[in-house]
Amino acid sequence: MAINTSALNTVYNHYLTSYSTKGTTKYDTHKKSELRNIYHSIVKQNKESPLYILDTSKESRQFAVGIKENSRELKNTIASMGGMDYRELLSKKVAHSSNTNIADAHYLGEDSNPAIPSFNIEVTQMATGQTNTGNYIKSDEQVSLPAGIYSFDVNANDLNYEFQFYIKETDTNLDLQKKLSNLINNANIGLEANILEDGEGNSSLTVTSKNTGLADGKTEVFSISDDHTSKSKGTVGYLGIGSVTRPATNAQFSINGNERTSRSNTFMIEKLFEVTITGVSPEPGMTASIGIKSDTDYLRQNISKFVGSYNDFIKSAAAYQSNRVHSGRLLGELERISSHYSSGLSSMGLSRQTDGTFAVDETKIQDIVDQAESVMDDDDALAGLFQPMKNFSASLLRKANQISLNPMNYVDKTIVAYKNPGHNFATPYVTSAYSGMMFNSYC
Repeated sequence: MAINTSALNTVYNHYLTSYSTKGTTKYDTHKKSELRNIYHSIVKQNKESPLYILDTSKESRQFAVGIKENSRELKNTIASMGGMDYRELLSKKVAHSSNTNIADAHYLGEDSNPAIPSFNIEVTQMATGQTNTGNYIKSDEQVSLPAGIYSFDVNANDLNYEFQFYIKETDTNLDLQKKLSNLINNANIGLEANILEDGEGNSSLTVTSKNTGLADGKTEVFSISDDHTSKSKGTVGYLGIGSVTRPATNAQFSINGNERTSRSNTFMIEKLFEVTITGVSPEPGMTASIGIKSDTDYLRQNISKFVGSYNDFIKSAAAYQSNRVHSGRLLGELERISSHYSSGLSSMGLSRQTDGTFAVDETKIQDIVDQAESVMDDDDALAGLFQPMKNFSASLLRKANQISLNPMNYVDKTIVAYKNPGHNFATPYVTSAYSGMMFNSYC
């Protein structure tokens, strides 16, 4: 059977742009033993699952994929604070930058590292993307090209794309610019198109690459042409979007006096820090010092990060209540978990609100942090201070794993038949139903 690779690519791109989180982390990688445990859990779940009819609406698909991704993000947040090991929760060290206008950083190393060095970074040039700025033409004038079907070609990231569109006799220059801007932006090929106005009734179509820097041997990130396109040509020259007006540049900086370059403004230093350049050093020799925050500082930041991530998860689940799918079960389970630990969390300055989220009392948080500072050398006393949050996060971690394993458990469905107890066998029914939701209407 032939594989429709075009359909597969469409599904993959739709998933990444519609549901996927901001990016992957090191916590998205797994050992063989972890993958084996997930496999056995899926087999057991499929073996015991009844047969049911799913709500296959678009809302159900979005809900199933959405809560799975949101649970992954919550799990990664807990893991980034050391929560994968119950005893290490909130112990995750936090990076510090002395000048966030030059560079910011995240610590990626092990918390047990006895000697974490600091670095001084000076930035002389940031990495930028390529920009093609078109001609400024009268916005309200009619397009001076004949009506018909036109096309142009874009080469980006070593891939070729053709865009086809229709020019009507009544189209103005601004209509044409908006049409091409929407085509490029909706294609999600790593380019961003915008329309610039000069305040005198003229407008220009500009196209910029989302990726920064240039690879070795490359002179441009993307190119736009209609020299060899399949339909009528002329729009590239008419709009003037074929010429590079600002070439892509690599970042140039020095670390402890050693010159470096990078295609991106975000890079790693010795596998310890993920550094993001935010600006050029105002004066020669002016640096940002990258190191580790004090213990009390990273405790406070980890608490805020944890509460923020949980509140975002609650809000994302509640957002589906207006649809036909039922997130009531998920919200109910989260409510029972948070209610169980609410009294202990309240003593730490985290008060549960009517919508299920938590509000932070900064005064109480500061008291807890101050107490932690006084017993920093006493592991048992330190653990006791944060025991309510440790217990809460452990329950959330278990729930996030359950949601990730079977998001279909929270989708509206009608049970048709239960399997014969003691005589059932493993089937791929549950997992294939979830995967099918991603592919539905594409294949």
